[in-house]
Amino acid sequence: MSVARVTEIIASSPTSFEDALQRGVKRASETLKNVEGVWVKDQKVVVTNGKITEYRVVMKVTFVLTD
Repeated sequence: MSVARVTEIIASSPTSFEDALQRGVKRASETLKNVEGVWVKDQKVVVTNGKITEYRVVMKVTFVLTD
């Protein structure tokens, strides 16, 4: 039987939500072992002078704990 843990992270990109998600998953996988899935909790943008300058994704990352 395995046990999993969930942690919340925020990733950003100047390009798109998809890029922010890819960056977040890549970074989480470098730090956490056994990443099994990601649930997108929220999406936000930063607006400067009437233009979108940053896309942010709030995600919950699930990873399996090892012995």
